[in-house]
Amino acid sequence: MTGPLQALLDASHRLLPDDLAATVALHAHALGARETVLYLADYQQASLLPLAGAGVPARQELPIEGTMAGRAFRRVQQIDSTAVDGRHHLWVPLLDGVERLGVAELVFAGEPPADSRRQVSAFVTLVAELLVVKDAYSDVFARLRRRKTLTLAAEIQWELLPPLTFGTDRVVITGGLEPAYEIGGDSFDYAVNAATADLLVIDAVGHGLPATVLAGVAIGAYRHARRNAADLPEIADEINAAIAGQFGHSLFATALLARLDADTGRLRWINAGHPAPLIVRGTAVVHPPNCPPTRPLGLQDSKPVCCETRLEPGDRLLLYTDGIIEARSPDGEFFGEDRLTDFVKAAVADGEPAPETVRRLLRRVLAHQADQLQDDASIVVLEWRGDREQQSLS
Repeated sequence: MTGPLQALLDASHRLLPDDLAATVALHAHALGARETVLYLADYQQASLLPLAGAGVPARQELPIEGTMAGRAFRRVQQIDSTAVDGRHHLWVPLLDGVERLGVAELVFAGEPPADSRRQVSAFVTLVAELLVVKDAYSDVFARLRRRKTLTLAAEIQWELLPPLTFGTDRVVITGGLEPAYEIGGDSFDYAVNAATADLLVIDAVGHGLPATVLAGVAIGAYRHARRNAADLPEIADEINAAIAGQFGHSLFATALLARLDADTGRLRWINAGHPAPLIVRGTAVVHPPNCPPTRPLGLQDSKPVCCETRLEPGDRLLLYTDGIIEARSPDGEFFGEDRLTDFVKAAVADGEPAPETVRRLLRRVLAHQADQLQDDASIVVLEWRGDREQQSLS
């Protein structure tokens, strides 16, 4: 590692998060960039917000739809544009693994050669990792990302979430929540350990802070049981006991817990009073085998049993709360399961990555209800790409 990459890494160890944008711009000069600006996606993933710093040129907020920066974010690829003064703008997605954090804009006197582009790619990769590291102990980036004030319930709920997207060569998991700035009882969690991918989607009864507290207890119990290597029925039982122990039988949460064996595609799940999972296979919708739901968590009087099916390579598993399909237009029409599955099928047919599908889907659900959701709406999509042996033969 040499040059600007090493210089930025050396500078990063004692770097204040407030100084990240300026330091990145300074070291990007060695790559030939006359200007460098970092943009972070807001909580709704609707806008890209510029990160200010000493010596960093002022920029305006950019919508993700209809801009070069947004195209780089949506397509997860470098995008070129040339200004009227002949300067060349290179828009590069900021990625933590496969999670999209935002976009970097680098301005050159002319079009950079291929070797410079490779250096830029490595440099921006390091920048993205520094954003994640510095965000762990600072409010700078969290403040920037909010286009309006989060409710207290939403603040707590966002802190409970794992990264919105995670991916390996075999599994991609991505999720989203709306209304992003007012979310209360909906949440999700996941973990990938070796060949096992665990998922939880939960809808706590009620609204606002009480629902968030209930969801927080449920997710804490879920992680506790999962990290103690419990099986799905035992995990559900522990969440049920935690909710009943803290809130009696007056409060509950519907949920869907799932576990995928990424080596084989074997999928097991427990439906605790929740909408059933759906599988999109190519351009077809596959309903898993009939699996009557158990009672919601907090109201169960016995350990639930698992349902089971097997995914095929390329399948997308959809876990969602009722706020997705029950979003109602001003004239009273539900968004519905058909719209949900048609949207995802069209995205698969277009070759759209799962994270962009979820982002656009939530924008569509919001638009259907005239941007005024009456209930929380959340969704998690898991894409299984097949086992390693199948991949080696493809």
